Amino acid sequence: MSAQPDHAPVTTYALAPGAPAELLAQLRADRRADTWVPAFEQEWASALEESRHTFSLAALYEVVQDWQGRIGAAPAVDAFVASGYDDSEFIDMAELRGRRR
Repeated sequence: MSAQPDHAPVTTYALAPGAPAELLAQLRADRRADTWVPAFEQEWASALEESRHTFSLAALYEVVQDWQGRIGAAPAVDAFVASGYDDSEFIDMAELRGRRR
């Protein structure tokens, strides 16, 4: 008989202490800073408030992960827009992911 658990423990990932500040610096350096920085700051403030009430960091992780994804996808989005492809039948990704607003 083994003393090992029969299931894998959940691995928790720690948000790097400087991750939000680094992300904000990247957003400020982007050409979309006028719209992205206020949106990030609003989402971050909402996530902070939620984490205070729920004692969970999940909302903070979600905000950082979402914005890292946006920054990472920006060059592909720019290339798509510049290509002139028809994007009139788009799907709202936030709706697909079931994000809370």
